[in-house]
Amino acid sequence: MSPLREGAPLDRLPAGLDERIVAATDALLRARREDGHWCFELEADATIPSEYVLLVHYLGETADGALERKIGTYLRRRQGPHGGWALFHGGALDISATVKAYFALKMIGDDPGEPHMRRAREAILARGGARAANVFTRVQLALYGELSWSEVPTMPVEMMLLPGWFPVHLSKMSYWARTVIVPMLVLQVLKPRARNPRDIHVAELFAGPGAPPPPPRPSHAHPGWKLFFDVLDRALKKAEPFWPARTRGRAIARAIAFTTERLNGEDGLGAIYPAMSNSVMMFDALGCPDTHPDRATARRSIEKLLVVKDDEAYCQPCVSPVWDTALAAHALLETGDPRAEDAAAAAADWLRPRQILDIVGDWAERRPGLRPGGWAFQYGNGHYPDTDDTAAVVMMMDRLRGRRPEGGLNDEAIARAHEWIEGMRSRNAGWGAFDIDNDYQYLNNIPFADHGALLDPPTVDVSARCVGMLAQLGEPKDGTRMREAVGYLLKEQEPDGSWFGRWGVNYVYGTWSALCALNAAGVDGGDGPVRRAVGWLLSIQNPDGGWGEDCDSYKLDYRGYEPAASRPSQTAWALLGLMAAGEADHPAVARGIAYLSASQEEDGLWPEEDYTGGGFPRVFYLRYHGYAKYFPLWAMARYRNLKRSNSREVVWGL
Repeated sequence: MSPLREGAPLDRLPAGLDERIVAATDALLRARREDGHWCFELEADATIPSEYVLLVHYLGETADGALERKIGTYLRRRQGPHGGWALFHGGALDISATVKAYFALKMIGDDPGEPHMRRAREAILARGGARAANVFTRVQLALYGELSWSEVPTMPVEMMLLPGWFPVHLSKMSYWARTVIVPMLVLQVLKPRARNPRDIHVAELFAGPGAPPPPPRPSHAHPGWKLFFDVLDRALKKAEPFWPARTRGRAIARAIAFTTERLNGEDGLGAIYPAMSNSVMMFDALGCPDTHPDRATARRSIEKLLVVKDDEAYCQPCVSPVWDTALAAHALLETGDPRAEDAAAAAADWLRPRQILDIVGDWAERRPGLRPGGWAFQYGNGHYPDTDDTAAVVMMMDRLRGRRPEGGLNDEAIARAHEWIEGMRSRNAGWGAFDIDNDYQYLNNIPFADHGALLDPPTVDVSARCVGMLAQLGEPKDGTRMREAVGYLLKEQEPDGSWFGRWGVNYVYGTWSALCALNAAGVDGGDGPVRRAVGWLLSIQNPDGGWGEDCDSYKLDYRGYEPAASRPSQTAWALLGLMAAGEADHPAVARGIAYLSASQEEDGLWPEEDYTGGGFPRVFYLRYHGYAKYFPLWAMARYRNLKRSNSREVVWGL
């Protein structure tokens, strides 16, 4: 189907739209797991599979040659024309990812003289060599003895003993920072050396004497705070040999207890690869044999992240079953297909027992009296449920109520989650993903936080989901809580009318999220903020009718949206946002639907190699393989529903 032109008739649906919706529904139903849930691949950059290879050799395990060959194939395919590896599809070279990929490929057996290795090495040296890499890469190099631990910022394990009021405290950092850092504190004390049975080293990646200094890395740091923490780091390095042994022993014991309590079975510490990997290395450094229950469990958790195909393999940073299941169910409920509704009901049955009701997580540091009631992103992550997943699950379950006689089975789960979400609101009336008031910006200046992603402050996209959930559940639109939350969203709107998206790329994602929330909260679609957002979305539509945005939209200073070729998931977000703003009849929406129709393939799905998920802006991006499977279906089905209705009102909060 050709994209519609300006002025195309709006009184009829595009030919074949029903059939396209059925094809996409069938494809999504085929992707469902036997027990009724969805879990699509979650792909990051080359860093995670490279670290997996290095972990195996760090531990001195007998490497699986077939698996390593497949990982090698994957890494070579991901090498960019610039000679290195990027953080997202088509992106610029990232020196840290490139150092790790080169090291992993050499470990696998690639000859440094081969053209692809030579190009990578030259690219690294041209950018100042391996010392220009980020902190986590330098930690990896220190573990292998490639550089001194003195070149890694110091994080004394004694910080485990600090009181909560202390300015630099684990409770003031994000969940992912806590789980990654704690086992690393033990590694920094013990300074273990990788077994490295093949005796592979990468001295050739370090610039020699007389080489120009590495170019300065883009910095988020405030000059004054950075100077303070740099001086503190030098002082800590000098003081390290003099820490009392008894105090150090108590601190190590506290770190081990923290890790063990949150080990999370075979879902792993924090259910994220870096924390899981660090926990395995910590147990190994402590002398635990590979048969030790905690070490063995932690090690198995990593194997569950592998995606092994016929010719390639890679390691995921984590898995996304709760998120995928909730969003896939939302898309299916939009279709009105009885089979889809049955699948959504089965998804709710799968989700209900995974609600976290009996673990008081780290979030309770700020809300000690709040009852747990959220869902995690992964299969299991009891200490770290998140508000975004919880709101999406609740809104889906609420949609089932009234449609099906068994919809009431979800009432108790919805009520507990409602209570938890209300209690997780931060003082500025917004919501973070995992924590409350986690906005200690000065901590992003510590040398260890060169990624600038140490915190979990309230963000528009997560807050919008929570606002949408509260509104959908009947929160009074003129009540204090709703007025304050809407006020937070309006305050965060950018001058051009868009909103920043923290967990999705980027302004398209944030603007979709905010428009859905404002609609659910009863903000008039004719109001200035909504009109500005609509105008912004219309202004960035591509000539082919779709929308696209590059990951380079995440900049240190706001300079706005970075255009990109149209992408199915981002097109769907823009369409859902416009329809929430009452623009179902706008020609731009018709053109967007036509783009989705034209780009849909014979299997009912949409191709999308691009990364449209945000892990940590500027540092870590995600390709959700499910996004191009359920978001376009959602948008097309909603468009059909609105066009066939006497009303153009979107009644759901998402």
